[in-house]
Amino acid sequence: MNRFYAAALGAAMLCLTPLMSMAAPLVAKVDVSTQTMTVIYNGKVAYRWPVSTARQGKHTPRGQWNAYWLSKYHKSSIYNNAPMPFAIFFNGDYAIHGTDQISRLGRPASAGCVRLHPEHAAVLFELTRQVGKKNMKVVIDN
Repeated sequence: MNRFYAAALGAAMLCLTPLMSMAAPLVAKVDVSTQTMTVIYNGKVAYRWPVSTARQGKHTPRGQWNAYWLSKYHKSSIYNNAPMPFAIFFNGDYAIHGTDQISRLGRPASAGCVRLHPEHAAVLFELTRQVGKKNMKVVIDN
């Protein structure tokens, strides 16, 4: 009977894992297929914004991460000092950040980062500072 309970508990944990990942006070959920970000703050949808993720031939990683580094006036060391205002790094060199290519939002256009309108990036950056990096989760799927 103990094996049955252990199996049931394991199955329940697998089913609840996506819900537990959303338990952070701040979640930036990126849907690559629709090129949108939904910002969930304290369990409620606070914002829904267009984004740009990786263009053809490039890759935006899928998964879940916590923010680990914030850089308000960042410039890319990989792409010719390209401006990356309000950068929230979540996986190596990948970040959510503002862009000056606003007309390209809503469709794939980046080298892999998640691009936002600079005003939206500033809002997300400030929310991340308020809750703390460990309490900000980035979720990218589809």
